[in-house]
Formats: sequence, structure tokens, C-alpha cells
Amino acid sequence: METNWQDSIYRQREELARMLREPIECCARAVTPVWHDRQQIEETLLKNFSSIPYCNNLYALDYNGVQICDNIGAKGILKGHMGRDRSQRPYMKEAVPSWGFLLSDAYISLYKHRPSLTALQVIRDNEQVQGYLGVDFDLRDLPVTTELYREPENWRQIKGDPAIRKLVFQQTRVESLMDQHREQAFAILEEMLTRRGVFQMQIHFSSSQATIWMMDDPFRYRILDMDALIDPDICMLYPRQEYPANALIPADTIEAILENLQMLRTADENIYLRLASINLFNGMISLTFSCDGSHYMPYGEFLQKNADFWFGNAA
Repeated sequence: METNWQDSIYRQREELARMLREPIECCARAVTPVWHDRQQIEETLLKNFSSIPYCNNLYALDYNGVQICDNIGAKGILKGHMGRDRSQRPYMKEAVPSWGFLLSDAYISLYKHRPSLTALQVIRDNEQVQGYLGVDFDLRDLPVTTELYREPENWRQIKGDPAIRKLVFQQTRVESLMDQHREQAFAILEEMLTRRGVFQMQIHFSSSQATIWMMDDPFRYRILDMDALIDPDICMLYPRQEYPANALIPADTIEAILENLQMLRTADENIYLRLASINLFNGMISLTFSCDGSHYMPYGEFLQKNADFWFGNAA
């Protein structure tokens, strides 16, 4: 079942909470008997600091969110935090569950300006809430406990700049060099995708260029300008490679995909394709039009759509 990025984050936070809750509760139980003595609070937190994995800062807050001790860090007591009012920080505005433990949403830290999380454990005395044990975590230190997030493979539409959309019918497509030499250029692009190790390609129709990423060198992009896109000799720079067996886009559909892109470029004078992207392993086609609207869709769905869908009543 496909999930969105919010679902993946929820699962990640749930796993982190399971990992962190018990050691934080143990620390809270240790500090509860000395809650009204600042020196003993700091000594207790120092003693328990190493028991909380990935902890960045440890501190105690009263019921109103004001610190009643200094921060405790890996190097000991960090002076200057006693009396600090944290009541307006994002984690203090979240509702702590009835069981008394909260792992907050991520936020940007106040001093280091880095993505962070805070855990809050309620401190109670005879069922009366006395305050909170606070534990700060830097996202850089926390493990990723779920599998690498995978982008959903469903059609997504994203609106762009409203100023551009407002003026779309006041502009018309100007024929670019790529438009003028599309047969030659598209033959070279097809060769690069199917026989020369390119797995990701962005085609810039208006500026007449293509940006490519190679399977043998995926961390660097290469730019093919119009001089390259009308010169078949450019293919000699990229050794022949077998089409990847794990590509989601079949090699025999690349020609049809390019033909569909060309159709979207020329079918309408006001709303026309400016930028397209093909990724063999995502199996996705992305489209950005003159109205600055973008679409991301699986290649098979893309091939099913004709001009009537994009520009006729169905649109």
C-alpha cells in the first residue's frame, strides 16, 4: 500500500517514541523525589543523562514551562538556562497525552537553528502535575528507524506562480531551436535514454537544452545544449549500455513518451509544455506548462492521455 510522507513520518516518530519512552520515564521517576531542590535536580539529571540515548539537552520545567534548573548536556551543567521561559516553544504548545509522555513534532531549534525534537515527561506528585522533564534531540543524531521513504507513484498536480497563471492567455508560444530541430533532437534523446546509460532527463523546451543524469555517475548532471542535441556525434561520448532490467519504464515506450511530450509542446499556443522530466526508475513523467502548473504521473497513465484530455473539455 502506498503511503505519503506524512504517514512515513508518523511511523518514524512512533518507533522513536517506543525507543525513548522507558529511559525518560526512569529518569523522571529518579528526579521526582527531589523536584523542589534545584541542586539535587541537576545532580540527578547528570547521573541519568547517559541513560537516555541520543540526548542533546536535559532539563526540568515547572508547570508553566519555566526552567527550574540549568541545562544538562554531554559535558555537564550548561549555565545560563535557569529561569528560561520555554512556554512559547512549539513542543510546549502540543497536548501531552493522558499517559504523560510526548515526543513532539520536529521544529527548528532556537540557538543552533537545526531541525530538532523534544520529549516531555509529566512529573506528578500524588496525581498533581508538578512540571515536566524536558529532553532535546538533534535530528542529526537520531537514527532512521523505518525504510527509506519512497515517493508515491500516483498522479500529482501542483499549482505554480499565480502571477504567471493570471497572464497565461496574454502570451503565446515562441518556436524555440528545439522545436525547429525536434526530429533530430528527439532521436538523440531516445538514444541517450535507451542505449547510453541515462536514467534521468529534464528536457527544457523553451531554452532548448536537456539535463541528464548517468547510471555510472549519478551524483553529477550533464547539460546538452542545442549544439549537442543536433549532433549525433555526442552519443560517442557515452558508452553503450544495456537498458536497466529494474527500470519501471519499458525501453519500447520511450519513443511514444517523447512523441507525447512533443504533442503537449505544440497542441496549444497559450498553454504549452515548457519543461518535462523522465525518470526510468521512478517510472514517472513530470510536466511543467506555460501556466507554471506541474504534473507528476506514472508513464502508463501519461501515455493514455491525449490532446483532448489536456486541452479539451476533459481538462
